[in-house]
Amino acid sequence: MVTASVTSPNRTASTASWSRAYARRLLVTDLLVILWVVFGVQIAWLGLDSNVTTNQNDLRVGYTAVSVVVTLVWLAGLAYYDTRGDRVIGVGSTEYRLVADSSARVFGLLAIAAYLLHVQLARGYVLIAFPLGIVVLILSRWMWRQWLIIQRKHGDYSSQVLLVGSTASVRHIAKQLARQPEAGYHVLGAVVSNGAVGLLSGTEVRSFGGLNDVQAALATTGADTVVITSADDLPPERVRELSWSLEPGNQHLVVAPSLTDIGGPRIHTRPVQGLPLIHVETPTYAGRKLYLKRALDLVVTSVLIVLLSPVFLALAILIKVGSPGPVFFVQERVGWNGKPFHMIKFRSMVVDAEARLRDISNLDRSEGNAVLFKMKNDPRVTPVGSFMRRFSLDELPQLFNVLAGAMSLVGPRPPLQREVDLYDPHVHRRFLVKPGITGLWQVGGRSDLSWEDSVRLDLYYVENWSVTADLVILWRTIRAVVEKRGAY
Repeated sequence: MVTASVTSPNRTASTASWSRAYARRLLVTDLLVILWVVFGVQIAWLGLDSNVTTNQNDLRVGYTAVSVVVTLVWLAGLAYYDTRGDRVIGVGSTEYRLVADSSARVFGLLAIAAYLLHVQLARGYVLIAFPLGIVVLILSRWMWRQWLIIQRKHGDYSSQVLLVGSTASVRHIAKQLARQPEAGYHVLGAVVSNGAVGLLSGTEVRSFGGLNDVQAALATTGADTVVITSADDLPPERVRELSWSLEPGNQHLVVAPSLTDIGGPRIHTRPVQGLPLIHVETPTYAGRKLYLKRALDLVVTSVLIVLLSPVFLALAILIKVGSPGPVFFVQERVGWNGKPFHMIKFRSMVVDAEARLRDISNLDRSEGNAVLFKMKNDPRVTPVGSFMRRFSLDELPQLFNVLAGAMSLVGPRPPLQREVDLYDPHVHRRFLVKPGITGLWQVGGRSDLSWEDSVRLDLYYVENWSVTADLVILWRTIRAVVEKRGAY
């Protein structure tokens, strides 16, 4: 169910209020990080009393003064590129990219200034301070983000949202926002085109009337952000009048287009005669990106196979000793472009597991759904298999599938043919890319996911994949495996 309720007074603080408070905290942390890095490198590399030399040798400036200038310029760069703005914090990579980009520009600016003024800065001072500073700044921002995510899950430090549109679109957008509270949009209520009052059917979102009741609903809920969920009943003139009626600086207008599960890098906005046109790039499945993905697969897989070879040997011995039967389990799955391939795993079940599937499928399996068979306490799993599944060790032999080109490190889950036979037509888009050992389904809940969520995550990956996203998913996979989320 999608929930929305009027929040406590501290939650209804305006976006400008909480964003300023959060930005001040980031400012203090940024200052401490830069001071620690810049002066730490100076002391470790040069000492406190070192002087900068020039070609003319007629000007001697202490490195302490240089460190102060570097600190101030660095802070100014972070502020100029709005790295602490409420539009970039909390979710996505934009905040981290802005921190890195602004720091690199500060480095370039100081290098140019040093060259023009004939100032000879110690190379070690520069080449250590800036890369180290970027890393520590991003780490500190990441730590603050974890705190912010916790606050936003309770509705704090978020834009307090009033949804405006048709009942169906309000229901849809509310559900999407509820899935990602860390984005910072906390739904307080709605006004709908049919003028309904009370809880909207199928949700816990409360409607406060029709489209003429926006101002009254804002006053009642304390919302500071109006999100237009559909434009069918709101012509351009009406939307413009609505924007004029909002309090400048304290109330905000957001228009949600009829697009979902589209990655940020694919979206570009281009204003034409006051009309904001949204360009959505179509996904590509060939060319340079694909070759780079394959190169990443080959390099990482080769390294992992070498490093994990002792683990392979130990698991093979445990499987052989633990139960009769082969070490590996080979099963036909459907892969790239719908072509079948043989996926290899460490055997985690008894030898006749497939034959016994029909018997246990009649048991209560509330963990499953209409397509995928799931059972937390599957009686076919061996003791060694249970241990391997808990840490996803049974999937390690799939590295050889990746090496052979049938799979990728990151991609949609490789399905069985009997599952594919039950697919709706749109789900077949999963086969536009190679299946993966891990993917968004792995880091998003694994076996705890519903079929609808599994499909949504896989299709999101297919539509928005990139090498950078693959690296992020690989990192999140390590965390998911260690935390043993949804593994059975």
